[in-house]
Amino acid sequence: MMKVAVVWNSPISEVIHRFGRTCSEKYGRAAVERVVAGLREGGHLAELHDGDAGLVDRLRNFIPPTVDKQTPHGMVFNMAYGIQGECRYTHVPAILEMAGVPYTGSGPMGHALALDKVVTKVLIRDAGISTPKWMAAERPDQEPRGLAFPLVVKPRHESTSFGLQIAHNQQELQEAIFSVLTQYDQEALVEEFVEGREICVGLLGNEPVECLPLVELDFRGREMAAFTWEDKMHRRQDEPQKHCPASLPEHLVAELREIAVGTFRACHCRDYARVDIRIDRSGNPHVLEINSMASLGKTASYVLAASRAGYGFSELVCRILDVAHQRYFGTPASRKTDQSKATAEYALSENESVTSRLRAEPGVHEPSTA
Repeated sequence: MMKVAVVWNSPISEVIHRFGRTCSEKYGRAAVERVVAGLREGGHLAELHDGDAGLVDRLRNFIPPTVDKQTPHGMVFNMAYGIQGECRYTHVPAILEMAGVPYTGSGPMGHALALDKVVTKVLIRDAGISTPKWMAAERPDQEPRGLAFPLVVKPRHESTSFGLQIAHNQQELQEAIFSVLTQYDQEALVEEFVEGREICVGLLGNEPVECLPLVELDFRGREMAAFTWEDKMHRRQDEPQKHCPASLPEHLVAELREIAVGTFRACHCRDYARVDIRIDRSGNPHVLEINSMASLGKTASYVLAASRAGYGFSELVCRILDVAHQRYFGTPASRKTDQSKATAEYALSENESVTSRLRAEPGVHEPSTA
């Protein structure tokens, strides 16, 4: 059976010093505990770990070191968005690379590329994939040459739609860029707003990559159809509905799947991800971005798509673990056939320690993301 350390960032993650840009994106405790439960249900010994300064020492105790390049007795299921600083998605994968611990999901390069929205656009454009015209803004008065209003403005290195605004004129554009520069301390990505339908394409696996059923975000009734942070945090009354499978012609479904896989490969992602695509009024698809660590929250589009593909939640998280193990070692992760016994034999010490600390802290709201 496989030991699986589910790594996340709790509200009380420990670091040596607090400085730099703080990561606002976090999984709620309910979401990570659901993954732990799903892995246990699938026959693995799962334990919750904080992806902070003490991670390597805790993993050394949970997954004993091997000798002579033996296959490790455990893996990390990575759900860590990072704590602070630049390229935060890369921090835990980089630590695991250094320590020699296999893990799920993209590596440092894939996460760094996907988290940089400008670099993502360059990579997919060079791969022949359409994306809305854009510019990177370093100052509020920068002219949007060649771009047509309305324009979408968002931070270059954030996710979960943090800081997303829509500008209809030069004054609103300057204000939106200024807001990003001052609030997020980074360049603003400015891109043309594509009026049309928005589709989320979930991807699972490596060779081959499985495309999950497509999810459409239904913005009917909204003046400007953009999936905002308020939507993802369930703070709007007119939050878009999610339809899966999306009602699209077969030829367009095939094209969107090809585009999504091309984006996945161009950005060097691994194991699982989600690609967001806009279809304009003429039926032409344009990639908005790729999420290299698609949300596994209960209401997330990725989980919805997986369920439509026949994956129960436990099956989904175990499948993600399997494709990562296959990538490293050529076989799926081993499981204990007596799942109830596996759960009963599980050593709760670390999980209870983390949970007990968290119960004294305010909870983290679980976003749906897209």
